[in-house]
Amino acid sequence: MFVSFKDAVNKTLETEMRRDPGVFLMGEDIGIYGGAFGVTKGLWEKFGEARILETPISEASLMGIATGSSLTGMRPVLEIMFMDFCTLIMDQVINHASKFKYMFGGSDKIKVPLVIRTPYGGGRAYGASHSQSMEGFFLHIPGVKILVPYSPKDACGLLRSAIRDDNPVLFLENKLLYTRQGEVPDDPDFMIPIGKAEILREGQDLTLISYGRMLDLCISAGEELEKDGFSIEIINLRSLSPMDMGTIFSSIAKTGRVVLVEEGTLTGGVGAEISGRISESELFWGLLCPIKRVAAKDLPIPYSPSLEEAVLPSVRDILKSCRETLA
Repeated sequence: MFVSFKDAVNKTLETEMRRDPGVFLMGEDIGIYGGAFGVTKGLWEKFGEARILETPISEASLMGIATGSSLTGMRPVLEIMFMDFCTLIMDQVINHASKFKYMFGGSDKIKVPLVIRTPYGGGRAYGASHSQSMEGFFLHIPGVKILVPYSPKDACGLLRSAIRDDNPVLFLENKLLYTRQGEVPDDPDFMIPIGKAEILREGQDLTLISYGRMLDLCISAGEELEKDGFSIEIINLRSLSPMDMGTIFSSIAKTGRVVLVEEGTLTGGVGAEISGRISESELFWGLLCPIKRVAAKDLPIPYSPSLEEAVLPSVRDILKSCRETLA
């Protein structure tokens, strides 16, 4: 079926709620209103307040309820309205949800099957506290899986895998991808394995690695470079934790050049982690030039659209780094 990214998430939530009575949704304004971005629209009418929990504005409490209910065998899907508000759930995530399995010896009796869905990223002039890409914070927490879909197919397959997983999963949805259209398999059991990247385009001269909306920019940059005769390989990470280093290493072994692109700030980001892993591997000696990173500037996201554009990564920034690398 051909659907939008937003509808792919909506239909997957509905399918999983019908399949498993233990799956329920909770969050602010997700019921009658359908969520801040309309992702859960229509589900209230189908499942009612028993399965769609409209909650007060208290993210820390919501995360505590989600964690506790998951320990009893339920599978909560918690929506945090903006990723910026995830700062309010950090104690429950860092010290509880991500740790229970390890604190109790990894017993199969201890499972924490919960999903945290949240929109991230800039580009809509929402200002400094509603536009951040904070995945780097969570990348530092063992025990939490991090998924970032790019296409409606990704959204469907990864969300289903997240809901059926027995561990805490952070599911990041870029605000500017909600209207993206694409094909999604009709199979109600279609899943994309957690920890498996996708090669969007094959190439020989340079590897571009990214995730989420930044892949749109990478594709545009790749098409521009192809006009100059270069062959660009583009990798859609999809899973930040666990990360598919096998696909990354195989690509770099072929191209010898790599540019890492992310929407989060440069310092301490996802690109820094991948760069470090490449530098520690035997592949380092086969690189034809230094690794390049493209990311947002180390600044709060401005409210002004023109200033926001200057802070966030652009196709121009990616082209500059690629051309320096190819030179």
